[in-house]
Amino acid sequence: MRNWVWSVAFLIGMGASSVAAQAPAQSQPQPMPASGMDMSHGMGMEHMGKPAVPAGPLKVSFGDKSAEWTPATLAALPHKTITVFNEHAKANQSYSGVALIDLLKPLGVPDKPHGKDLRLYLAAVGSDGYEAVYAVAEANPDVHDGAVIVADAMDGKALADDGPLKLVSTDEKRPARWVRNLVAIRVLAAE
Repeated sequence: MRNWVWSVAFLIGMGASSVAAQAPAQSQPQPMPASGMDMSHGMGMEHMGKPAVPAGPLKVSFGDKSAEWTPATLAALPHKTITVFNEHAKANQSYSGVALIDLLKPLGVPDKPHGKDLRLYLAAVGSDGYEAVYAVAEANPDVHDGAVIVADAMDGKALADDGPLKLVSTDEKRPARWVRNLVAIRVLAAE
């Protein structure tokens, strides 16, 4: 009986292989591009080069309000510097940038959240399609001791491969939620 089951499984597998081989190439699943997969995204792979899609301005949205930021317009805002240990690089790194909450408040995100305000979360998106989620409270110093910034410099120099803008946060064991080549931040409410 056991040999019969294995024989049937083998034949079914062979049939599936021959059907897949006869199918048009368009219907084959396409491999995901390696671009943008680097250790700063928590993917566990070495840096594979710049993302396929160049970073553009950062669009921040909340409800029907939105704002667009470039490195030049962010440079005019107050900056803060944070020093974090990058587990992947095995080194301390100093990032300078604008506190994320300072970009959210003008769009109506509460600076002293309570009740239903604590349902707010944000999705940060890189130009390579990488996304990370944060509770808005994590970016708010009224609620959380950690800092989340939109960085435009590292160790005193403009961001290179990870830029022009990068979302960086403190109080993380590894930089899995750091988003390089940051192009969008959408604030949403959990149901």
